[in-house]
Amino acid sequence: MADRTLHDLSKTMADIDFAMLSTRTEGGDIASRPMSNNGDVEYDGDSFFFSYGNARTISDIERDPKVGLSFAGRKGIVGQRPFFISVEGRAELIRDKAAFAEHWTKDLDYWFKDGIDTPGIVLIKVHASRVHWWDGEDEGEIKV
Repeated sequence: MADRTLHDLSKTMADIDFAMLSTRTEGGDIASRPMSNNGDVEYDGDSFFFSYGNARTISDIERDPKVGLSFAGRKGIVGQRPFFISVEGRAELIRDKAAFAEHWTKDLDYWFKDGIDTPGIVLIKVHASRVHWWDGEDEGEIKV
């Protein structure tokens, strides 16, 4: 196993826009959906995603804040190994416009037409407890 730091992973994650966010549903099943990391990749163990408050994602997190994130990068680039990151953590739901502004990028206007003033918007903060990565040859784990 090779050693990498959260800072090392941050550099790799800068090229990965989407993660799959997995939650446990009311019936106990696992549900996953793609979420953009919004370029917010100065990774210190926290990931941030925006959603609408009426999405099943939000009700799943309210019921059980334990979530998983999966990232995959470098697919199909000749000469580069693939890179996978799996994150286990706890989600926190934030409904504060100051926090929205801190993590907002203009690209989000595509999904949220009124920006941080979009009715019902929620910021999901995932704080990692364990990060596992694989690069095709080496792998490692970081407990946060």
